[in-house]
Amino acid sequence: MKTKELRALSSEDLIVKEKSLKKDLFNLKYQRKIGRVEKPSQFKLIKRDVARILTILNEREKDGTKTK
Repeated sequence: MKTKELRALSSEDLIVKEKSLKKDLFNLKYQRKIGRVEKPSQFKLIKRDVARILTILNEREKDGTKTK
């Protein structure tokens, strides 16, 4: 996702999105163990999205804006 799209979401939505991405990452790691990863590039993309979300949440926490 683009940073602009993520900034438009509320903090609660970002937390839900982060949990979903972490679950996807876990599933990809499991597929890697089995040897069935179709798109290895997904690891990089998911990790970047999680980092973007965490950065936005951290910025909002420092600014004191919880909702948006």
